[in-house]
Amino acid sequence: MAFSDITNAEREKKTDAPSRKKPFYPINNQLRGYLKHNGREVNLPVSYDDLARITYSVPLKDKDGKDTFWEKALYDMNQWEYLRDGLITIYAILKTEGDLTFSKHLDVARIDYCAFGNSNPFRIRIVNKYNDNYDHFYIKVADASRIYGLELEHILSPNRITYFTHYNTLVEEHIPGIPGDLFTQKFLNEPNTNKIRFAKEFVKFNERCFVRLLGDMRSYNFVVDITPDIEDFQYRLRAIDFDQQSYEGRKNLYLPQYFKENLILVNLTLQYLNKDSIEQYQSEERTMMAFRVADSRYRLMELFNTMCKDVISTPEKMEQLKHELASYFNNPKFLKCESMGDVVKLNLKQTLRKNLYLIQQAKRKKTN
Repeated sequence: MAFSDITNAEREKKTDAPSRKKPFYPINNQLRGYLKHNGREVNLPVSYDDLARITYSVPLKDKDGKDTFWEKALYDMNQWEYLRDGLITIYAILKTEGDLTFSKHLDVARIDYCAFGNSNPFRIRIVNKYNDNYDHFYIKVADASRIYGLELEHILSPNRITYFTHYNTLVEEHIPGIPGDLFTQKFLNEPNTNKIRFAKEFVKFNERCFVRLLGDMRSYNFVVDITPDIEDFQYRLRAIDFDQQSYEGRKNLYLPQYFKENLILVNLTLQYLNKDSIEQYQSEERTMMAFRVADSRYRLMELFNTMCKDVISTPEKMEQLKHELASYFNNPKFLKCESMGDVVKLNLKQTLRKNLYLIQQAKRKKTN
């Protein structure tokens, strides 16, 4: 897909809004079996429903006094002791495979609740009592489409994801980085920001999201991870919200470059990268994804065996996406897809076919 083929919604004066409230899709028995087989389903001492029994809450403001859309959740003392012990155990499960040796060093500093968006997550702040260092993790309602998004991120992206489920509860690790909207406002134009390298990573992120059909990647749904390099900095854009995995019907909603909030990044990319460079970076990303498909083909096959039989969107949205992709790629096979899982699987084949072929050819040469 040529980067310049897709214009930004702000330029087109069109809406880029996804569905305002996506329904939760339950975890069926086959998906539960996949999670157990791959070590994602574990016994958790605290559930989402336990945390939902809030006594009252206090709005949280940022350092400038602006609303963060998060609230500090408060509980009665008897419930707090139960939650505190259980949440420390969950943190140990996330970080040390359940080893509680160091749990005496830890405490729950705060539980935050967000009523904004689809997932209504709880954010747990864990603090080390000896040095005041803190970390976070999240507890959400276990939604099947979000879990497919997390798995595809783990398998197909350069990032590993740690998460666990237990019945209707989903526990996710915190993904560190500077929120994309904050980076754009405060860091993008700093003298030490390498805009060429950042533009390159935006192109790769844009390609990665479209290939695996992860939607709604506006700037506040991804973070920027900055790594000092020999004489400069490297950047990586990481998705932090997987709620819109292959749910929407509009093709453009799977392209970060389409969202109005990301227009400044689109302009940056077109300013610093020419057509050939953009196509090079797109090809690099597709090649790396093809290697990951080849390396994890059995796990990916197991995932699609479940995903292709599951319902994670509406029939209307699925039909719209099938027709838009069939038209864009001039490939009528999309019209035969019977589920969103089928659409994602075919989109991977469509976009990575050439790269997978080259990898197979290279392997044959080495063995001959």
